[in-house]
Amino acid sequence: MKLGLQGKAVFVTAGSQGIGLAAARAFHAEGAQVAICARSESSLAEAEALMPGCLALRADLTVADEVERACAAVLDRLVRVDVLVNNAGGPRAGAFDELTDGDWDQAVNLTLMSAIRATRAVLPGMRANRWGRIINISSYGTKQPVPGLTLSNSVRMAVLGWAKTLSTQVAADNILVNTVCPGWTRTARLEKVLGHGDPEQASAAEREVAADIPLGRFAEAEEVANLVVFLASEAASYITGTSIAVDGGITKGYA
Repeated sequence: MKLGLQGKAVFVTAGSQGIGLAAARAFHAEGAQVAICARSESSLAEAEALMPGCLALRADLTVADEVERACAAVLDRLVRVDVLVNNAGGPRAGAFDELTDGDWDQAVNLTLMSAIRATRAVLPGMRANRWGRIINISSYGTKQPVPGLTLSNSVRMAVLGWAKTLSTQVAADNILVNTVCPGWTRTARLEKVLGHGDPEQASAAEREVAADIPLGRFAEAEEVANLVVFLASEAASYITGTSIAVDGGITKGYA
């Protein structure tokens, strides 16, 4: 299948680790010009080493000025952004009674406003070129609430509402907007969370969670990235306004 991504300009936020890095590397392998941003200088350097020619920028996605500066730098270097992948680490876990206004504000800035700010920056160029792909990385929690993830379950639904609405407003400009909803995916961050720093505990926790997944295992980040790259390609030219789970079947509903 010809994906038609050679030479396309791609910006992946939080692209130095996990699903973001897997997506960036997949685009790089397709011959796209890739830019990423992340908070950690060391992880950016490691990611840059894996993708020769990649533009790696430091930015905290919860800070509006930093998102805007990163977008400006990408547009300055790459001239345009054809594909924007809105990715960010998840907000903190916790039951409703454990969360403060500050927790909610941070979750909104990280999960919703970072996507809105990055999209606002690149959308005029996509409209001028009459071609664009905006792909949001979310969670299967938008299909089925994940216990204990009050912030994620709530704010990611706002992203879905925004993305669906935006998709109807930019379709005439040949700009497609879709959301990818991963399930349990093996990343360094998830292993650390599951095991609290103990690899054996992480392995035991993974087996317990995987027992509820019909495919019986966690996803690899590359399996999620495969869908991201497909949605950015010419092969997905009639897909917009949708959200697609990559969850091994753990979602119990039909949607």
